[in-house]
Amino acid sequence: MTETRTPMRLGFVVNDVATEQDNYTTIRLARKAIARGHEVALMGLADFTYDACGIVRACARRPRGTDYADDAALLADIQASDGVTERISVDELDVLMLRSDPADEMIERSWAPASGLLFSQLVALRRALVVNDPTHLTDASNKTYFQHFPEEVRPVTCISRDADEIKAFIKSREGYGVIKPLQGSGGQGVFVVTPDSGGNLNQMIDAVTRDGYAIAQEYLPKAKDGDLRLLMLNGRPLEIDGTYACIRRYNDSGDARSNISAGGKYEMAVPDADALRLAELVAPKLIRDGMYFVGLDIVGDKLMEVNVDTPGGINMAEELTGLDFSGHILDDLERKLRLRAHYGRTLDNAELAML
Repeated sequence: MTETRTPMRLGFVVNDVATEQDNYTTIRLARKAIARGHEVALMGLADFTYDACGIVRACARRPRGTDYADDAALLADIQASDGVTERISVDELDVLMLRSDPADEMIERSWAPASGLLFSQLVALRRALVVNDPTHLTDASNKTYFQHFPEEVRPVTCISRDADEIKAFIKSREGYGVIKPLQGSGGQGVFVVTPDSGGNLNQMIDAVTRDGYAIAQEYLPKAKDGDLRLLMLNGRPLEIDGTYACIRRYNDSGDARSNISAGGKYEMAVPDADALRLAELVAPKLIRDGMYFVGLDIVGDKLMEVNVDTPGGINMAEELTGLDFSGHILDDLERKLRLRAHYGRTLDNAELAML
């Protein structure tokens, strides 16, 4: 018997609605949800209020239409100067998806990511299902979270602000390594070190440690061929009929970064045995932590990053395959709400997030 689809009240927390872009996974998910008849609201990290009644509210943007030609059309409506702004009770949403990138707030609004997570934790105590789980997202606020995964999946790593420590690490790797900020994304501030780097190594270290700690990692030779972004849902690779939401990102310009935001290119890929094994090894922690929707960045048989804040790539995977990965995610959220109707609050937020 086919279950009747019940409209969801779905909220998305982003850095700032005004800075969203039409190639973001958030906008794709929002458009697909609207097309299904779900209510959608977008809010920024600075838009929350905890009022005197103990309710979390937000100044949210609402779409005016029900059918948009593409993601750009939806974004234009939401960002329009005369767009619909509504003060909503976030507690009363069915699902709140956290889609903000803390790295974007490091300089001008360092207070914003932690504040957004604290409000989201309060929301999770009430009615809404909050994904990814906001309590564990607080633990994952920087790349030290990565070090809690099995050692076998990670490159050899040193985290320090001491230039001599970082140099010693690079020397121990025969002059090869990668240096990047502890907090950062999109390939910003990433340096590849080789024996030919010479005096530039001091400048690289200074550039990264200027704003905090640096991560120095072993250099993986296969990185020159790009990396895999494998999307995970419920602690398992996201796939439809055997096709995985997995893209290979590469850069043929000589830039070591393969991030799309850093000018990289992309193509669909089939995860090999190494990639699937990595996904299996990280699954227990993702499930335990309520990390519902995650992006794994893979080079060879090692993970370079576990993106739990704003995993992207859905729009690329859909355009390359014609498959409705967004719809698959929405189907899963609808299923979770049906389960919640039967179990009520006997399931905590992290448990429901990963069922």
